[in-house]
Amino acid sequence: MKVAIVTLPPVRIATMRKTGPYGPEIGRFWMETFRPWLREQGLLGEATYGIGHDDPSVTLAQDCRYDAGVEVGADFRAPAGVFVTLLPGGVHAVAAFSGQAWEVPGAWQWLLQAWLPASGQSADFTRPCTEYYPRNWRAEADGSFACELRLPLA
Repeated sequence: MKVAIVTLPPVRIATMRKTGPYGPEIGRFWMETFRPWLREQGLLGEATYGIGHDDPSVTLAQDCRYDAGVEVGADFRAPAGVFVTLLPGGVHAVAAFSGQAWEVPGAWQWLLQAWLPASGQSADFTRPCTEYYPRNWRAEADGSFACELRLPLA
């Protein structure tokens, strides 16, 4: 994966939270809960974010928190069960990912355990690590897709 160090602006997002195991459950959450809500709100096609808040190697699977988010304007008012937050900007390592959903955890592992130590950089875990999906992104017929893995740096 190619990694670039970039400064990102803060972004206002509306999020829905899923608590439980990462993995295939996340895909179901997107397809059965988040995407239908995006469609209802007229937000389908906007830039979206995936935010895993917990390290599953130290947090019990049933306690892992994951937010699916979408960029929203200043006038957006969140309905019940949806939260608006400011995703902090700042310096990030941005890795271009392309592959299948099951490959995402390995890509994060490579970024955190191989690239980060070799880079001489330090992670800033006071800000969330995110997966960024640009406007109108689509998965290919085989299920593969592209996104950015964004690691905040100190």
